[in-house]
Amino acid sequence: MWLWRPPGVYRPQEDTWLIAEALAGAGMPRGGRVLDICTGTGALAVAAGQAGAGEVTAVDLGRRAVAAAWVNARLRGLPVRVRRGDFGDLVGTGEFDVVTANPPYVPSPALPGRGPARAWDAGPRGRAVLDRLCAVMPLLLAPKGMGLIVHSTLCDSDVTLRQLRGGGLKASVVARRTVPFGPVMRQRARWLARRELIEDGQAHEELVVIRADAA
Repeated sequence: MWLWRPPGVYRPQEDTWLIAEALAGAGMPRGGRVLDICTGTGALAVAAGQAGAGEVTAVDLGRRAVAAAWVNARLRGLPVRVRRGDFGDLVGTGEFDVVTANPPYVPSPALPGRGPARAWDAGPRGRAVLDRLCAVMPLLLAPKGMGLIVHSTLCDSDVTLRQLRGGGLKASVVARRTVPFGPVMRQRARWLARRELIEDGQAHEELVVIRADAA
C-alpha cells in the first residue's frame, strides 16, 4: 500500500502490516463505526475504509500525522474523519464497532515531549500509552465491539491481557510475528539488556496483536 508520509511521521512497517492482516481476517462489520488510535499515516484507517467501514475516525497527537492521514484517506475517497488530540478525549463521544491501535511501545529511558520519538518511545516499561489505552478500551467499544492492539512482547503482553480482561473484555493474542530489531531497538539494545528486557546479543523481538471483545 502506497502512503504519503511527510518527515517525522511514523513509517508503516511490520507492526502496521501485522495488525492490518488481523483486521482483514477479523470479519469487520460492513458499515461499522471505526476508531484508529495513533493513526500516523492513516494506514489502518485506510485499511478499515477499504474493508467497508461506514465511518472511520483517525486520531493522533502529531500535526504532520493528522495531515498525512487526511491526505491518504482523501486520495482514496474514503470516509475518514481525522482528529488531532489524545484518544482519551473521545471517551463519551460515542461507541465504536472496531478500535485499532498501533501505539508507542518501545521501552525508553524517558518520555519525549515532542518530535518523532513520540511515535515509538513509551517510557521505561514501554507501557506509558498502553496502560491508558487498556483502561479506556471498554469505554470506547460498542456492545459486541472489537479492539485490536499491536505491540512488542518486550512490554509484556500478559499485562495487556490482564488489564483488558479486568475491564470486562474478552481478550486473546490473535497474531504473532518475530522480526529483527529496527534502528531504534538496535541503538538501545545495551540499555534494554541492562534492564533485563532482552538477552545480551539479542537482535529480534516478537510482535503480537491482541484482540479485545466487548460483551
